Amino acid sequence: MTRELRTAPSLSALYARSLLHRPRRAVDFPRTTVSLRGNRFDVDRVAAFCRNTGFPLRDTVPLPFPHLVGFGLQVDLLVREPFPFTLLGLVHLAQSFEQTRPLSVEEAFDVSVRAVGMHAHRRGATVDLVTEVRTGTEKVWTGRSRYLARGVSWPGRAEEPARLPAPEGQGTLWRVPADTGRTYAAVSGDVNPLHLSPVTARLLGFRRALAHGMWTASRSLSAIGGPPPGAARFDVEFGKPLLLPATVRHVAVEEPDGWSTAVRSRDGSKLHLAARLTSR
Repeated sequence: MTRELRTAPSLSALYARSLLHRPRRAVDFPRTTVSLRGNRFDVDRVAAFCRNTGFPLRDTVPLPFPHLVGFGLQVDLLVREPFPFTLLGLVHLAQSFEQTRPLSVEEAFDVSVRAVGMHAHRRGATVDLVTEVRTGTEKVWTGRSRYLARGVSWPGRAEEPARLPAPEGQGTLWRVPADTGRTYAAVSGDVNPLHLSPVTARLLGFRRALAHGMWTASRSLSAIGGPPPGAARFDVEFGKPLLLPATVRHVAVEEPDGWSTAVRSRDGSKLHLAARLTSR
């Protein structure tokens, strides 16, 4: 089943609705696809994203940016369909972005989101959401997001996925300001209370606001220059939450087919993110 939206959903309204949402018991995950046709990139929003995450301004969109367009559809799917968990409290475990070619800021495109699986996890259950961007019949960009629903029981053996390599070393120090969550929320539309202030974060069990994982991933990719023109894939695993404000260490190692990167605490003891860029 495909549920086609006429306009982009309001994330603030969906987050408000999620406060009233109650999880439903389920033996399967919803098979609905949410789609939005005839989109065009908001050039001002692309520019704001670049300023916020460090990408240069170009006539193509940065590799992570289509996720922002698809994220509203993800939230719509998670709130309106009968999943056995609630939106608030989901933990973003992993993310991948893959493009067959760069997308021009002037291109028209269709975007769709669907759930492709739920799996048992040692801390609950995970759900994978796939976002696809098409221009005509050509699939140009694919994103895969894995979220953890803590405490949710799901049949099957708990998965232990392979870990990305996380380089160590001195790297480069980043100072991440206290308002990073709010400034990225203004660009991305992701107004999850976890990221907005210490007060709202404490309501969800954290002593300080958290940086968005997507901000950290995007900042890491921009720090290595982003992918060269052409086909590319960026895989990300999120580790310990990045509490704001913070000083962290970004480590990047160039490899024959791309880069491996890591974002660690200043002393190196905590891993916030590991990522791998491959170009084709």
